[in-house]
Amino acid sequence: MLSGGDSRREAVTAMVNAGQRELVAELERLDGGARFGRSGWERPGGGGGQARLLEDGDVFERAGVNCSAVHGDRLPELVARQHGLDPDSGFFATGLSVVAHPRNPYVPAFHANFRYFESGGTWWFGGGADLTPCYGFADDAAHFHRALKTYCDTFDPAFHAQAKRACDEYFTLPHRGETRGVGGIFFDHLHPEGPDGWHRAAAFTAAGIAAIAPAYLPIVRRRKDLPHGDRERQWQLYRRGRYVEFNLAHDRGTRFGLQTGGYVEAILMALPPLARWEFELTPEPGSPEAALADFLVPRDWAGEELAPETRVAG
Repeated sequence: MLSGGDSRREAVTAMVNAGQRELVAELERLDGGARFGRSGWERPGGGGGQARLLEDGDVFERAGVNCSAVHGDRLPELVARQHGLDPDSGFFATGLSVVAHPRNPYVPAFHANFRYFESGGTWWFGGGADLTPCYGFADDAAHFHRALKTYCDTFDPAFHAQAKRACDEYFTLPHRGETRGVGGIFFDHLHPEGPDGWHRAAAFTAAGIAAIAPAYLPIVRRRKDLPHGDRERQWQLYRRGRYVEFNLAHDRGTRFGLQTGGYVEAILMALPPLARWEFELTPEPGSPEAALADFLVPRDWAGEELAPETRVAG
């Protein structure tokens, strides 16, 4: 018979596994030209996961949907310090990570992560989703943020503003003085009070996984066939460099995975397959590339009044 803790762990692990299956099917249908591979892995010390990776598709140059459930008797010192936990208290963590690096430069990259963590008698949920465009389409950003606000409002009408602000602050490159993209939502240490707190948080996290497809895939469908050339491709590769810088220098999930002995290939799968860096690149004034800097400044996209037709920033 399962204990209360074991049943919770099984329930949330089943949640992320179901989310992986559904998103893999959705992304394969949209791409149409490639299928996800499958790579299972085991963590020395306890647990493991399954990495699903699509590469060289018609729509996605790379897309990954990973799930993991790991446990151990000891937390890494850095993780324990960061969360104020006893390193010897042991831990359990499970989560779903999604990343998409599209082929067309006009389709924004996408990332989402929903997770659950237990240690030392406490627990919490976390999650988030963010959009990283190379070119600024206002109606794409508005659609994305409105979908996430609708999701957040099911939990608490005040939640979206907090989660959006946390996302804007988190997905920032301090060494560049800029945000990685147009943000989305980010939350951690979600632990509602009350006897139904765990179930309420779990249901909200499941709803977040279900919100990924309607928030992102309509944007992919309307941009994936836009004509583009080498100029747009080179700009896309340059902007991907910012994505790499954030993931390797600042991303907490990357650090946690590496410090807890996770599968390195799955952890670094979030990186784009190709990127470039240019010394002191300055976009042509008045160009769509130059307009991206202003487009990435955080604003209330969910409440933005837009013209009835698609507009490109700049």
